[in-house]
Amino acid sequence: MHREYYTITELTREFGISTRTLRFYEDEGLLQPERRGRTRLFRSADRHLLRQILRGKRLGFSIAEIRDILRMYSEPPSDIEQLKLLVRHVNEKRDELTQKRRDIEETLSELERIEEICIERIAELGVST
Repeated sequence: MHREYYTITELTREFGISTRTLRFYEDEGLLQPERRGRTRLFRSADRHLLRQILRGKRLGFSIAEIRDILRMYSEPPSDIEQLKLLVRHVNEKRDELTQKRRDIEETLSELERIEEICIERIAELGVST
């Protein structure tokens, strides 16, 4: 369902974040809700931006990096140095995430090995699992 506006309460519930977090992103200039009196109304575009911001945070991007990436979508850089910088950030983040994936896979394998050893030891002791 596509709606024109969302309240701060609706977005905090949908994304499982606090109003303080939403206001922080607003203070950082990442979100710019419409104001009607004291009420903030977020457009569907703000909702989409919020989804992207939260994804960026989950992936470990800083607020400054997220801002740069979002700016790329709204104002493609005209400066070659900006593009090179963004490519460098993307490559660094990709390398970091690839290493994290390797670390997670290794840890999962170790946990499986530990579990197998424990189950075998339990069986040796004559206890069923």
